[in-house]
Amino acid sequence: MILECVERLFEEPREEAPPAPLAVRMRPSTLAELVGQPALLAPGAPLRRALELGRLHSMILHGPPGSGKTTLARIIATQTGAEFEEHSAVDTGRAEVRAVIERARHRGRATVFFLDEIHRFNKA
Repeated sequence: MILECVERLFEEPREEAPPAPLAVRMRPSTLAELVGQPALLAPGAPLRRALELGRLHSMILHGPPGSGKTTLARIIATQTGAEFEEHSAVDTGRAEVRAVIERARHRGRATVFFLDEIHRFNKA
């Protein structure tokens, strides 16, 4: 034990990852922690029932910045045990979307694909 402590004194210092921003650290991680959206998430509400039954479907989450769209998508992925992939339509093209779909096909579990800023996705 003492030898290990002494050895650590002479090790090269490790670069630690910078701490996550406060908004990321404070982000709700469960439906119980999420505030708002009672029309979708209250007991008996459509999205809550779909989550409880494990019958999720494609959906478009709409709202102003900071309203919880990404957080809700992350919670859905966590609660259902799905893989979470997030991209921005600003810098994502058809090739990247196809790659996500292909990875999802080969994965052993479901995938939640969150494409942020979808209104900026264009035909080009």
